[in-house]
Amino acid sequence: MFKKIEIQTRNKVDLIDITDRVQDAIREQQVSEGVCFVYCPHTTAGIVLNENWDADVEKDLAMVLNKIVPDDLPYRHGEGNSPAHIKSVLVGSDHFIFIQNGQLQMGRWQGVFLAEFDGPRHRTVWVKVQSEATSG
Repeated sequence: MFKKIEIQTRNKVDLIDITDRVQDAIREQQVSEGVCFVYCPHTTAGIVLNENWDADVEKDLAMVLNKIVPDDLPYRHGEGNSPAHIKSVLVGSDHFIFIQNGQLQMGRWQGVFLAEFDGPRHRTVWVKVQSEATSG
């Protein structure tokens, strides 16, 4: 079963920590051991695993992505959001995270983020929790 997480982003470029909501999906499914798949079905947003302790990391990531993919290149895409499409390709649209003892297995300071590049918008993230098969 999939769980949909609905998110309203705040800015054109925005990183929203969704770690607690992903962990809630695991709790709701009552999965102790397995894998959690997190997927963003949008072409101008993505999923990032990164530090969730210092908010300046989010700002630094946005700054570097803006430097790598500037707004002022002669893009051909008619909607005017080519940089957002390119940034989403660079960060990716999904991640999987192992589950052990009902908890996401991430680094001490790691979190799961929706990375918005064309906001503010309403976004959906899909979470699939797969329980480890037990042999008996």
